[in-house]
Amino acid sequence: MKDGLRAVKNVVEDGAVVPGGGAFELAASMHLTQNVLPKTKGKAQLGIQAFAEALLIIPKTLAANSGFDIQESLLQLKEERQTTNMAVGFNCKTGEPMLPETEGVWDNVRVKRQSLHLSTVLANQLLLVDEVMRAGGKMGRPPPQDMM
Repeated sequence: MKDGLRAVKNVVEDGAVVPGGGAFELAASMHLTQNVLPKTKGKAQLGIQAFAEALLIIPKTLAANSGFDIQESLLQLKEERQTTNMAVGFNCKTGEPMLPETEGVWDNVRVKRQSLHLSTVLANQLLLVDEVMRAGGKMGRPPPQDMM
């Protein structure tokens, strides 16, 4: 009950919702891979590709938890999104793509914003820890000797 009331409170305060069923994540992922990735050069492409793939965890999880084939479901979603160019989400009952707004499936803007923010902050922190660990491992070694 408390979670439901909090969701309603968030909608009222934000004044907006986004289509649910993984529609937002699918659209964002496809935008990154189709529009942003081709214009990007160098190692940044790897980060964009990884982030675009990570966004798809929501529709993949919905498919897996509903007992449907993950790859088949994702391919159907992507195909439907490309042909209709509409916000397409995953229908957990049928395993087919759906239009979330016609089914009444919505997500809070606040929740999406927070999850995107936290995921990038956590990824940056993990990369920073990795760099510190590498630097720490090199600190105990003697400097390389010139071979003359």
